[in-house]
Amino acid sequence: MTWMETERAALVDTFRDADPDADTLCEGWTVRHLLAHLVLREHRPVRNAVELAARRPPGREVFLGSLVERARTPAGYAALLQRFAGGMSAANPVSWPGDGAHLLEYVIHHEDVRRGGDEPAEPRVLPPDEVRAIWARLAPFAKLGYRRSPVGVVLAVPGGPRAVVRRAADAVVLTGDPVELALHASGRRTAADVEVMGRPKTVERFLDHFAGDPDPQPGQGSARIR
Repeated sequence: MTWMETERAALVDTFRDADPDADTLCEGWTVRHLLAHLVLREHRPVRNAVELAARRPPGREVFLGSLVERARTPAGYAALLQRFAGGMSAANPVSWPGDGAHLLEYVIHHEDVRRGGDEPAEPRVLPPDEVRAIWARLAPFAKLGYRRSPVGVVLAVPGGPRAVVRRAADAVVLTGDPVELALHASGRRTAADVEVMGRPKTVERFLDHFAGDPDPQPGQGSARIR
């Protein structure tokens, strides 16, 4: 079993236990919306691309909205969850990139469900090998997320590896576990347990630059998780 499959199985359990109408970290999306998005992304990628291009306000998407409406009843939600739980066939081109395209997607959206609402859950303790797999895919993702940072950015795991994701004369060091760093890079900064370190003026420039960022809209986080 790949790590994306492991994470999807865990996410299925979380979807099953969650209130479909609960808020998520994605502004404007409930748990039901997020589940519908994952099904649309994997089984109707062309329609998902159309939704991305249209950039409609969250909750007013056409194709996504159709799936959401069909999942309004308990039976409809269970059917949608079963479709996601079934995964993608080997013949589905969306499945071909494997962990490279889907692991961070699942990890971040899993935390969107767990940490949304008024009582966010505590960070999970993941298998060390899964944490390493997340870290291995984090740097390219974070380079996109911090591409407009006014200062350099270095990612650091406490007692572990480091990665430069934006080079500049002055830089901040973002310290946290790989999942927290992924959340921060994707725009979910208030939900991420990340310490920002560096020269005071450098830290101030970094924080000021991102201070006005709203909660990530679906598909519009810094590194466009959708």
